[in-house]
Amino acid sequence: MIAIIPARGGSKGVPKKNIKLIDGKPLIYYTIKAAKESKAVSRIIVSTDCLEIASVAKELGAEVPFLRPEYLATDTSKAIDAYLYTIEKINNDENQNINEFMVLLPTSPFRTSDDIDSAVKIFCDKNADTVISVVEATHPPTWYKKISSVGVLEDFIENADNSLNRQEAQKTYLPNGAIYIFKYDKLKENNSYYNKKTFPYIMSIENSIDIDTFIDFKLAKLIMEEKKFR
Repeated sequence: MIAIIPARGGSKGVPKKNIKLIDGKPLIYYTIKAAKESKAVSRIIVSTDCLEIASVAKELGAEVPFLRPEYLATDTSKAIDAYLYTIEKINNDENQNINEFMVLLPTSPFRTSDDIDSAVKIFCDKNADTVISVVEATHPPTWYKKISSVGVLEDFIENADNSLNRQEAQKTYLPNGAIYIFKYDKLKENNSYYNKKTFPYIMSIENSIDIDTFIDFKLAKLIMEEKKFR
């Protein structure tokens, strides 16, 4: 299966985040490495608008057959549009008919090849339209609050039952950004990740760490250092 790694150049939170060094290697290295070690991945394509990221990705063994258009690389661009564009361009340029593909965000450095292969197995076994990796939420949604226009703390969910302890609440899950597996035709038809045949792949909290801020980088570095001494 083809793996797309989206890595646009613009990152306001952490400049050049996707190629920022972590434990001596560019952040995108860890995702490319997991994809290369996966039994399910036949081809790795990095989707980027940045020549510097493209150069790093190629050095690490990924393909960058074309640069992403600028209109698909802004802060307001929809990720779905970039994925569809990539598959459509490959199909047109190479006379292919790719209908199944995965997306691996480079901000998930602890996602493993076993995670990828396990998610693909669910996709195949369930004949899924979509498989999305998730992690168990640490707090129930009923705990969430909002601040009103006059500064008062209110329930985010109206009439929420806040009497339950966390252990008593029904388990809920959050997409962790590590793995998305799609059927191209269903994604284009629905213009949504979710439908009646969307299945989860549940990942551990540790493997679900998503790097978005400098604090996330520091946490990831500590975990990597700990893994070396296990």
